[in-house]
Amino acid sequence: MGNQVVSSAKDQSTRTSFIQHLLNDVKCLELMLEKGMIESGISRIGAEQEFCLISKNYRPQNNADEILKDINDPHFTNELALYNLEINLDPLILKGDCFEEMEKHLRTFLDKASTIAAKREAYVLLTGILPTISKTELSFEYMTPKPRYTALNDMMRGARGTDFNLHIKGVDELSLTHDSVLMEACNTSFQMHLQVDPDDFISSYNWAQAISGPVLGVCTNSPLLLGRELWNETRIALFQQSIDTRESTYALKDQISRVSFGEHWESGSIADIYKNEIAQHKILLSREIKTDSLSELKQGRIPKLEALNVHNGTIYRWNRPCYGATKDSAHVRIENRYIPAGPTIIDQMANFAFWVGLMKGRTVAHKEIHKHMDFEDVKSNFIKAARNGKASVMNWRGRQVSVRDLVTRELLPMAYEGLSYMKVDPSTAERLLSIIDARAVGQTGAQWSIRNYRKLKRTTRKDDALLALTKYMHKYQNEEKSIHEWPEIPDHPLTHEHASQVGHIMSTRVFTVQEDDLAELAIQLMQWKNIHHVPVENQNGEMCGLLTWTHMQRFVKDGGDKKNKNVGDIMVSKVISADPEMTISEAIPLMKKHEIGCLPVIHHDHLVGIVTIKDIQQYDTDTVA
Repeated sequence: MGNQVVSSAKDQSTRTSFIQHLLNDVKCLELMLEKGMIESGISRIGAEQEFCLISKNYRPQNNADEILKDINDPHFTNELALYNLEINLDPLILKGDCFEEMEKHLRTFLDKASTIAAKREAYVLLTGILPTISKTELSFEYMTPKPRYTALNDMMRGARGTDFNLHIKGVDELSLTHDSVLMEACNTSFQMHLQVDPDDFISSYNWAQAISGPVLGVCTNSPLLLGRELWNETRIALFQQSIDTRESTYALKDQISRVSFGEHWESGSIADIYKNEIAQHKILLSREIKTDSLSELKQGRIPKLEALNVHNGTIYRWNRPCYGATKDSAHVRIENRYIPAGPTIIDQMANFAFWVGLMKGRTVAHKEIHKHMDFEDVKSNFIKAARNGKASVMNWRGRQVSVRDLVTRELLPMAYEGLSYMKVDPSTAERLLSIIDARAVGQTGAQWSIRNYRKLKRTTRKDDALLALTKYMHKYQNEEKSIHEWPEIPDHPLTHEHASQVGHIMSTRVFTVQEDDLAELAIQLMQWKNIHHVPVENQNGEMCGLLTWTHMQRFVKDGGDKKNKNVGDIMVSKVISADPEMTISEAIPLMKKHEIGCLPVIHHDHLVGIVTIKDIQQYDTDTVA
């Protein structure tokens, strides 16, 4: 998430100063490009590894701050949520055994994190979206307590003017309103960096855009969010909507999202991309900057362009242009942000080699890809890949071709050529790119997750299915198997031994009636669906009562005229309820004390589920007589 020493851009004097530094940084970058002061003739690779921390019960573990302190390594840093951390890998020159070296470094860091996390009863998991994240872990208290994240949240909510709306439709549908940017914390990625020559930046960037669809299509592994089966790579839709600052109005306005694939082919230089971003997006964050970049340049020093990097850090292109500087040199690079974390280290390194090989293997015709493809086709390919993964059909240079055929017949040979051109060890190229080939004809992470989740749901409750999925992700990940080798989850799913909250065991598909419905409707509904408890809602969708089969039977036995009675006339108005975060150990005595057979589960005055004696008995058969 960038430099932590930032604040919201509300203070006028700070904002004015920051904007002046930002404008000077752009001028400075243009001068450096004109004078040939940006490093050329060398390629480096780098990466950022985000990962999840889970408990022994396979749920998010919110002690990242303590674990980070114990790790005590500058390569590690916080992420937005208290159950995520990030590793920043040192850059390596793109040649020889660079991918093997990076893989070795990554394994060393993850082993270190795993060892230290285990001492605090936490475990490391690589996955694009953790299946067991629930609405509970998306509350503000789970946000990492750092000024940058608080400022970012305040400014994005302020820019939007309202809470954030999330609406993603796949096989299932997810629609909810959220009060912070923490929904973004569901996403974990493996961000890949490639240094390019400044004179070739625009051509390289446009090519990176062109290959995004097919590359993503064979790398998807995040189809589930909050128990819903959505897109093959749900991160794409989730990230855009979770921090969408665009306001909703009655007017039809063109507004550019801060999370964007782009709107057109780029031209000019990297400085022109930055100019467009400054023109299109409000300044959300600022920081005190003590040195002026133009003055630094005049004195012969390499400027860091701090203001430009802060602003660029609040704009989330899936292929992001980046400027970097050391004491002795400056460079530009492309950051690939759309690849998910996991499912394994070797899968990530295969993704990296595939992308870098393609970036370096493009032919003369591909250097001017904007002349051969409509940008709208490229953007459409990316969205289709996010939705449908490997099953997508790409619009590629005037023809329709499946992801599988495009990858195996055209892109993989190009990637081999690119790695060979950069003198990457042939054995390394073969080891990594053969994984992409096997995945293209076999299974992706998304396909494995969907198939097993559907299978588990046929015989278990949703929460148990998500737990089992997470358990075996962790197991197979530690067995060093690439995703195309992962077997089916065995037919012995978890039980509620790993459940602790009411929200983990509640039924979420709840049949309800309105208080002004006929009582006869409620009776028939109970008989049709073989249920003994029906919550009653008012016209605002708020729960206002409860009907049970016991007192419905009593009403009929006592001669009640059900044809002339409404639900509101016979319902129980004073209802004992729970919230999703109530522990099961608290719910059991509550039900015993009041001698009730169910607990409606309420969140923000709305019914979100119901827990019955049957649910409790499945959790622990000894708890309820």
